[in-house]
Amino acid sequence: MSKFSFNHIALSVKDVTAALEFYQKVFQLKDIENTASDSKTRWLAFDDDIQLHLIPRPNADIKTNKAVHFAVSTDNISAFTERLDALKIDYSDWVNSPNKDYIRKDGVIQVYFQDVDGYWIEVNDFKAQ
Repeated sequence: MSKFSFNHIALSVKDVTAALEFYQKVFQLKDIENTASDSKTRWLAFDDDIQLHLIPRPNADIKTNKAVHFAVSTDNISAFTERLDALKIDYSDWVNSPNKDYIRKDGVIQVYFQDVDGYWIEVNDFKAQ
């Protein structure tokens, strides 16, 4: 069987500059070269080199719901929620309790918030074994 690894997430965004600024501000992602084309699509990278591709689609009808989200883990969820507070970005638990985290049955703490296009993002403190 072939082996697989996660490479990137691609999001359609109304304003690529606003989306780029949001993700750099919240996650301090590296702006990396779009090696696939000369388009206005911007590429960012997390510390583990997983990429986030922001594809400009100014006329797209972007529909979201919390069940469709991507998740990233941090080693300090408290510092991250303090960062969200400082940036005045609202977050919630799964049932939308404002500015509250949630502790899952397995002990992982998680919060949810939305980007400038309404995409849902989960940040949790999952630690790989």
